[in-house]
Amino acid sequence: MNVTTSAQGTWLRSYHPTPEGRPRLVCFPHAGGSASFFFAFAKALAPSVEVLAVQYPGRQDRRHEPCVDDLARLADEIAEIMPAWADRPPAFFGHSMGATLAFEVALRLGERPGAVGPSRLFVSGRRAPGRHRTETVHLRDDAGLIDELLLLNGTEPGVLLDDDVLRMVLPSLRADYRAIERHVVRPGARVDCPITVLVGDADPKVTVDEARAWREHTTVGTTDMSVFPGGHFYLNEHRPAVVDLITAALLAPDASI
Repeated sequence: MNVTTSAQGTWLRSYHPTPEGRPRLVCFPHAGGSASFFFAFAKALAPSVEVLAVQYPGRQDRRHEPCVDDLARLADEIAEIMPAWADRPPAFFGHSMGATLAFEVALRLGERPGAVGPSRLFVSGRRAPGRHRTETVHLRDDAGLIDELLLLNGTEPGVLLDDDVLRMVLPSLRADYRAIERHVVRPGARVDCPITVLVGDADPKVTVDEARAWREHTTVGTTDMSVFPGGHFYLNEHRPAVVDLITAALLAPDASI
């Protein structure tokens, strides 16, 4: 495992080094998630694609830092370190909360003169910014947060039975839900890159129609969409297919790297 140690390495993790010049994919985890969620994806994509996974404050090796419960502030801080990786345009992949966060970082880069924005945005398991739902998971007690984890079926059952692990996980989970549930994307916001949408057909957090509406948030005419069997964490069951989809998009002859 190769973890960067420079200033930008506070935020980004590289688990499987790849040769110079390969397409770069920056991955944004879901609420309560961490960079290591993308370890298996990084391994499967190497050496064709370089994967950098975002590590939010308040978890794993950043567990002693305070969590950030404001999505706009989180996007601001991540956008600040992205110019250090501006030798070639990265693609962004975000799952659930991470999809909205990746979108917000892309917006910020697009507004900065000379900044390098993403070549493509992959959004997974998240409704389009213009499709609002009122949600209050962050207001629940600990038992209510655990119920949400059980609903989404993205957490190993053993974790939910370990009080010590739960004490470490629940604060970051609550902060992330507070960040995403209170966040409102400005009306009409659009990125200047293609969007690829991925969604499970039985996801309780997003319908296929809500996911399809991402096409309203890009200035580029084409938006690809793939619907997989499964729920919110469909990508755990269909990792090879998701990896193939990403690889095909980033290694296409007309892809920017």
